[in-house]
Amino acid sequence: MTVATIFIDNEPRQANPKQNLLHACLSLGYDLPYFCWHPALGSVGACRQCAIKQFRNEQDTTGKLVMACMTPAVEGIRISIADTEAAAFRAAVIQGLMQNHPHDCPVCDEGGECHLQDMTVMTGHRQRVYSFGKRTFRNQYLGPLVNHEMDRCIQCQRCVRFYREYAGGHDLNAFHLRDTIYYGRHEDGVLENEFSGNLVEICPTGVFTDATLKRHYTRKWDLQMAPSICIHCGLGCNITVGERYDALRRVVNRYNHEVNGYFLCDRGRFGYEFVESSLRIRHPLVHGKSVTKGEALERFGAVLREGNVVGIGSPRASLEANFALRTMVGPDRFFAGVPDEEARLFSAMIRILREGPARSPSLDEVEHSDAVFVVGEDLTNVAPIMALRLRQSVRQAPMRIAAGLHIPEWLDHAVREAVQDAKGPLFIASPYATRLDDIAAATYHASPDDLARLGFAVAHAIDTTAPAVAGLQKELELMAANIATALLDAQRPLVASGASCRSQSVIEAAAQIAWALCKSGRPASLSFTTPECNSLGLSLMEPRPLSEAFRTINSGSVDTLIVLENDLFRRASANEVTSLLRGVRHLVVLDHLGNATTEAAELVLPAGTFAESDGTLVNSEGRAQRYFQALDPSTDVQASWRWLREGSVAAGKSEVQWQGLDDLTTAMAAEIDALKAVPKVAPPRSAVGKIAREPSRYSGRTAMLANISVNEPKPPDDPDSALAFSMETGPNLVPPSLIPFFWAPGWNSVQAVNKFQSEMGGPLRGGDPGVRLIEPALKSDWRYSSAIPPAFRSQSGEWLLIPIFHIFGSEELSRHAQGIAQLLPRPYLALNSAEAAMVGVKSGESIKVVVEDSQFELEVVLRADLPRGLAGVPAGLSLFDGIQLPVFCKLTPSGAELLARGAS
Repeated sequence: MTVATIFIDNEPRQANPKQNLLHACLSLGYDLPYFCWHPALGSVGACRQCAIKQFRNEQDTTGKLVMACMTPAVEGIRISIADTEAAAFRAAVIQGLMQNHPHDCPVCDEGGECHLQDMTVMTGHRQRVYSFGKRTFRNQYLGPLVNHEMDRCIQCQRCVRFYREYAGGHDLNAFHLRDTIYYGRHEDGVLENEFSGNLVEICPTGVFTDATLKRHYTRKWDLQMAPSICIHCGLGCNITVGERYDALRRVVNRYNHEVNGYFLCDRGRFGYEFVESSLRIRHPLVHGKSVTKGEALERFGAVLREGNVVGIGSPRASLEANFALRTMVGPDRFFAGVPDEEARLFSAMIRILREGPARSPSLDEVEHSDAVFVVGEDLTNVAPIMALRLRQSVRQAPMRIAAGLHIPEWLDHAVREAVQDAKGPLFIASPYATRLDDIAAATYHASPDDLARLGFAVAHAIDTTAPAVAGLQKELELMAANIATALLDAQRPLVASGASCRSQSVIEAAAQIAWALCKSGRPASLSFTTPECNSLGLSLMEPRPLSEAFRTINSGSVDTLIVLENDLFRRASANEVTSLLRGVRHLVVLDHLGNATTEAAELVLPAGTFAESDGTLVNSEGRAQRYFQALDPSTDVQASWRWLREGSVAAGKSEVQWQGLDDLTTAMAAEIDALKAVPKVAPPRSAVGKIAREPSRYSGRTAMLANISVNEPKPPDDPDSALAFSMETGPNLVPPSLIPFFWAPGWNSVQAVNKFQSEMGGPLRGGDPGVRLIEPALKSDWRYSSAIPPAFRSQSGEWLLIPIFHIFGSEELSRHAQGIAQLLPRPYLALNSAEAAMVGVKSGESIKVVVEDSQFELEVVLRADLPRGLAGVPAGLSLFDGIQLPVFCKLTPSGAELLARGAS
């Protein structure tokens, strides 16, 4: 990177000449107030808060006022932050902003973590001078997740810029009447965008706040916090979790340049409430009755001593928990906790990423791709932050227009004015319309087999040595050629796919495109999505197929079955699972929430959630990341791997040598070659001094328990990490993977992250957390697949029933969050309008669905985007638990029922 020398208050400093002076000053550690600017949004010069003095040369003592966010950091520029005129100007701006502000800091949800508070103090504004009536507004109801307090607005424009321009939302806007601006919806109603919760952190004041936190707690400086990983999809977004009074209170974004950057989706931000669900298992249960921890371990040890134990792992449990179970039962008796077809897809993804030439990109690299082809995925609802990154990727190619006009990328409105509606090439092939279709150059909606055929055709158009697709329609040949041309013309092409279609052909087709690009001299990236937080991690352990567990148990050779954080009734049909559970004498289940599997268990052990335990997850990129507990539960809840270790000890098993998390990860790395780098994810406890989970402003434990005792109790010890359940911290530099929260003197809001970055919007100092476990082998002997499926054909009265994904409801745990539960879709059956007419049903009417001897009544929803021959139901619909979609559906003679048979 080229470097420019700039002079700040007569001191020479090194800066990035491609950035503005505000970016440069903040990156260099200077405190310069701002409101409208944001590293991800660029500059618009709306608030006038970052005023500085610019001088022509060394002799110039007068200078002129300029806005730092609108001035490039060019070589030799001389500026002053401390100049008295600039400081007075900044103070006057704050005074103007505050004249209508309600000054309600003591009762404001944002109080103590407010960027406006920080900037007011930074400018020296101490006294209000306005004595007239203040402007007031009517607040809107924006749904169960985001609260609205418009009186606090300072018109910085950040909210609408993020919501409309960055996230692609349409229902939030700026409404102007004379000298008044109102930021909200045209009427009360739930915010429709999947990233609306980011308004909580984007807004520098308390206009948009976390409605879920408001229900639980508000004093943010009294939250005990820890670094963590979102568990609600496979992307592995970094989060900070906050606890108070032994309960999880909120989740906020934790910056990781390579993964989620500054943002979270609403499922990741608000799904945490399942931790406090009424379904939580707080104590061990024996035949449904609560017992003590000692009694539970005694029973656990007894059933283990009987021998013949098998274990079923989980894609939502940590590597450590799965490895502990694998160690207890042995590798040959450790089974995948996912259906066989899903396990085959994950294994295929790993094989493709290891053996092929295409590399799995980070989400930051996804954003900087300049041509993208999405094959078979609804990214907004399956991998939301990847979809948000792709919204920015379509700006990459048009940036050349701005560059040709010498407009810097950070000058946001000028760039948008120059680019207008131009977008880079994004092509989407999916079974139904997605929320990204509005920015796509072309879309194609079809069955999974037909999506795969288009993908294979694109690969052939790129490289003619790849197998051709026979019988392809002319319009699809033209589309394949256009996609191939756009990908070949790109400098950083990306192909994205995943497991949503449950089709290996789709996976192979996506790989074939990326491989063809690599062979043609375009180093393409290949990104696969996975449905759960540790789907890839479980697959790296190479467990045996779930169907083999069924056969082993049904053969009568098993006494005890241990199920780890998994509801088997979601993985196989109720009849199969019921028969399976009857085949064992003892069923032991470790889980967070009560479900059908825990109800059938002899012994239930309360597993710690991501907020109550430590562990490692592997995201869909192949990046291993560590999460740490934020609270020490007062009940018998503990990490699953610790239950399994203590159970092994109770059974007298001498082979379990590990005592804590570091021992466990070391043993796991030594035994499983694919996981040998996992100990590098975070430093061992012994290598780091004490790190406080509580901020320095935390109200002490004495105050919390004063109604019980004025003696301050000893804080609990954490044997597995350097994080302390106190305000006490050591002098050592905190490694990025262990930073519990971002705070710096004078920076109490989320903007404090700028003090931890190598430069604004760049990596954290010391590197972003996480270690990649999967890299291409760079072999030259890989071969194209020739297994091209035939074109999809539907007979009259027959449909392929597919899953339709929803950001709220398709994921198992977040649906139990109080706020999200209000936004779940109602059960429905989606049909193409023409085919619904053929069946004789209309929108809103009920239709009977018969699936494997079970009957369901579903409301008909008409979707014009659904191709002929396909019908859809919401993915994760509890009515269909255990039924592996897609399956074929056929009408009964009555015309009012759908009869499902297994997909061929």
